[in-house]
Amino acid sequence: MLLHLCTWPEVETYLNQSTGIIMPIGSTEQHGPTGLIGTDAICAEAIAKGVGDRTETLVGPTINVGMALHHTAFPGSMSLQPSTLILVIKDYLTYLAQAGFTKFFFINGHGGNIATVKAAFSEVYTHLAQTNIAPKGEVTCQLANWFMCRSVYQKAKELYGDEEGSHATPSEVALTQYVYPDFIKTAPLSPEVARGHRITTPTEFRRNYPDGRMGSNPALATPEHGKEFYDLAVEELSEQYLKFIGRN
Repeated sequence: MLLHLCTWPEVETYLNQSTGIIMPIGSTEQHGPTGLIGTDAICAEAIAKGVGDRTETLVGPTINVGMALHHTAFPGSMSLQPSTLILVIKDYLTYLAQAGFTKFFFINGHGGNIATVKAAFSEVYTHLAQTNIAPKGEVTCQLANWFMCRSVYQKAKELYGDEEGSHATPSEVALTQYVYPDFIKTAPLSPEVARGHRITTPTEFRRNYPDGRMGSNPALATPEHGKEFYDLAVEELSEQYLKFIGRN
């Protein structure tokens, strides 16, 4: 069930049965010469829909632009400042909490979001208490990173070994190939790929990682692999969600 495809009476009925909602969050940033710019949002949204279907849970609108400042020297990449993303999350959750939602399960597709999202949760708790929307801590939030699922990590290591890397990875590219098979991209990839550099400014990032990849070989990705990652992530995150809301 997708929030934006519901009517308000349907949401009101849903809230009589559950106060949980799944929130996909990703990023709009470069993913190397063959990775879609929307990879992180595409992956988070697809898996969130799968978890929502499996657990009969409402899925909120995807936050497509995240904290990706270090990627912005590559054309097409977009970013929110960390402070802006915190405000976006706080506003989203304030009005959903006001409507009666109390369990927010964020499915994240971008490592650069992790610190900011966790900081946002802290601000949300304080804000909801101070405004008496949730004065007794009725609202709780959880962040789940699909790419850090144990089953996903193990499968990626099994399929790709060290060539999984940490950005523009074959696992995430494979998942986008499964979701959007008509948009599979190909391009020559250098056999040498940078890894291990500190992430600082956008200019420095592009200098250190000239084609955008970080230790990865996305040429290994296939749609079939993507289906495996999708199934593993949906199964594991469904279990996490049901535990989070107390239905396991």
